[in-house]
Amino acid sequence: MPLQQLVEYFNDRFEREHRSRVRTFILEDGKISGLFGPIRIGSIFAPIRHADRPEQIAGHAARISVSTYESHERQTFEIENLLTDAVKQPVDFESIISLDRLCRTVHMLNYLPASHFDGVLVLEVDPRHIFGIKRDHGAYFEEVIVKCGLATHNVVIAMTVNNFYSLHPAQLLEGLNNYRNRGYRIALNLVSLHAARNVRDLITQLAPDYLRINAPRLDQATTDSTLLSTLTSLKALADSVAGQTILQQVDRKEQATLANQSGFDLVQGSFYEEALGGQSPVTIPAARALTV
Repeated sequence: MPLQQLVEYFNDRFEREHRSRVRTFILEDGKISGLFGPIRIGSIFAPIRHADRPEQIAGHAARISVSTYESHERQTFEIENLLTDAVKQPVDFESIISLDRLCRTVHMLNYLPASHFDGVLVLEVDPRHIFGIKRDHGAYFEEVIVKCGLATHNVVIAMTVNNFYSLHPAQLLEGLNNYRNRGYRIALNLVSLHAARNVRDLITQLAPDYLRINAPRLDQATTDSTLLSTLTSLKALADSVAGQTILQQVDRKEQATLANQSGFDLVQGSFYEEALGGQSPVTIPAARALTV
């Protein structure tokens, strides 16, 4: 169906579910955005590259772009904090579920021009979504995937694990395996090397398809040998469960060197975009004439 018709389908769906007359999704200049209260959400796609041959792209990680109708820099910064602070914000499961659904639908619609690409699309899921939704929560998402013309095995459900959520492994395993049983791939995100110490058991039990790790800051009081040893250990842990490792936020040559020395499979960051003469993050071409 034409993209505009697909957008209207999801507008009708959200309108029925939330008993609202707001038409949530907007198609302008071939790009989709979604409304969540006063917040307008769009998509940014950052390329994920092979570490040993970074000119080859293995997939894209979706991120949100946020604005208001009269946005300015400070206001946008505050909105981004509101959407990404998973610890300090009040736990309103229904709102979280609605926002997660909206963001992922926007990302998948915007990704359609690249759907012929046999790579993966990495989509973030708030851990509170996993805890707060019913057992069959993957059913809605699967319907969205099919309507967008994407194959489930090309979609990666990524969740950031911190110390709090790692204390509830049974709930995490049930929620994430529910997605996996429907064909999606699973990624665990570690925001720091320190966080990895507390989730090794979870990694072993879940056997994620991807282990995403933020590149260490090289100005910290840690020797390069210690960093390399820790990254190599995480690579070995991922290998033991047949998973792949992604070092992300690689912005400096020294971080890229660590990725290669530790044997990481995939990389993501501005260093590669600048080195290859591209732009980071990446904008997928507009989908104005696209049909699915």
